[in-house]
Amino acid sequence: MGVRGKALTVRTIEAMKIPDARKEIPDGLIRGLYLVVQPKTGSMTWAVRYRHRGQPRKLTLGACPAIGLNGARKLAGQALARVAAGGDPAGEKQATMQEARDAERERRDNIEMVVDTFVTRYARAHHKMWKETERLLKKHVVGTEKEPVWRGRRLSEIGRADVHDLLDGIIDKGTENRPNRILANRVLSHLHRLCDWAVERGIITTSPVEKMKPPAAETSRDRVLSDDELRMLWRATEDIGWPFEGFVKLLVLTAQRRDEVAGMTRSELDLPSKTWTLPRSRSKNDTEHTVPLSSAASAVIESLPQIMSRQEFLFTTTGARPISGFSSAKTAIDARILKSLREEAEEAGKPIEEVEALPRWTLHDLRRTAASGMARLGTPIHVVEAVLNHRSGTIRGVARIYNRYSYEPEKRQALEAWGRYVEALVSDAPASNVVQLAAAR
Repeated sequence: MGVRGKALTVRTIEAMKIPDARKEIPDGLIRGLYLVVQPKTGSMTWAVRYRHRGQPRKLTLGACPAIGLNGARKLAGQALARVAAGGDPAGEKQATMQEARDAERERRDNIEMVVDTFVTRYARAHHKMWKETERLLKKHVVGTEKEPVWRGRRLSEIGRADVHDLLDGIIDKGTENRPNRILANRVLSHLHRLCDWAVERGIITTSPVEKMKPPAAETSRDRVLSDDELRMLWRATEDIGWPFEGFVKLLVLTAQRRDEVAGMTRSELDLPSKTWTLPRSRSKNDTEHTVPLSSAASAVIESLPQIMSRQEFLFTTTGARPISGFSSAKTAIDARILKSLREEAEEAGKPIEEVEALPRWTLHDLRRTAASGMARLGTPIHVVEAVLNHRSGTIRGVARIYNRYSYEPEKRQALEAWGRYVEALVSDAPASNVVQLAAAR
């Protein structure tokens, strides 16, 4: 512990010069207390040296002058008293710091914390559909207090078998005819992103889903509603009414994405010029997109009730956020279509038990149906892609870089023709007044 020297004073500390090498100056009043002075910077800290079970130990008390001379002596006296009683204050401090680090690591590694941080730091900045990412992870990975799933667990303690159990549980919650395999695929996809991000951030060292294959093989959907199906769908929406009647009709007439139509605001519309401008912040492709509104689409918008909404949402039941509950709305539409089919069968004297529901379809199929319908009317494929705001398509590579033409007149002509076709279709009027576009050769 060195030779006892003179007692340190405030004056000698304040007059301390920066040494050429690290220096420990003992306090002659408290044996074992040292003032440690660093070279170059001259920074000073207090330390206590002692022996525990025959081994030399060092306890750092803190910086000087944040801790003054009297404070250092008091802390040193308390530490040395613990040493006299058989304690090891340096070891106790290290153990406390390690516990704090372990607690912080566990808190950061907690699945709820990981999901929240992932959504805030990554998903919001990189994915337009981040809310769906958040919903799937919180519902199917974190879970609730009643159905905790992985709630309360550490991500580093979750292994491959746990992931398989989670996905099996999602699949088993489906029906025998329709197991939730596609949903399990979606959850696994989001887990891949989450775990890769957690590895990159150093939260975990390896991903439990690395190279894990989806539970179900998927094929690209090609469902396009027939004219009869589209007519039944249109009339069914009129039966269920607000807010999904106008919403579904605009999906058909504009060929835009579900959430883009659902979040439509009046500030995005220029009704006199029949134009809807989808801002970059709401476009999946991260580009502003102009959608010409056909006469049919404009008529639907003008028929909508005016709902008080600070954000000016067209489709809202709360005024604060756009509509949701799409699955329930589709179920109601399917039920109404089935009812109509059974009524027609009964009038024709056919057994209603043999009437089947509309083959499986999704709201996204309406976008594909509209695109196919425009193509059928003679719209060139590159114009259809411009309507859909597709990045990939017939114009690629260098041609895409230099082709900045927006095709606004062609898009308007295509959507106007499609709107007239739909109007004729749902009114059972002959479609002879629909202008056929010249097919691209």
